[in-house]
Amino acid sequence: MADILRLSPAICAYPDDKCENLQIEVVLPGVEKKDISFKISENGFYIKATKEGVEYTDSYPIYCPVVPEKAVANYSNGVLKVTVPYQQPLEKLVDVKIE
Repeated sequence: MADILRLSPAICAYPDDKCENLQIEVVLPGVEKKDISFKISENGFYIKATKEGVEYTDSYPIYCPVVPEKAVANYSNGVLKVTVPYQQPLEKLVDVKIE
């Protein structure tokens, strides 16, 4: 049996322009959509994706609770993009002056 290389995928998570949704981008080069499993809760998410000889897997915390039932995802060109609304949008953000 061949060894499987286990890797953490490259992840980028950030609020959208209106600070209403969390945007999650996961880089999964060479993986087919059918081989991706993405699970999300209010305070974290788990990704597992496989291709020949490689398994991408990891879990990540979410520090501002989200509404997992409203998450939407699409996969194109090796990048999984997930959008999920925050439970309470980040309304009271204050600009911090950087000196």
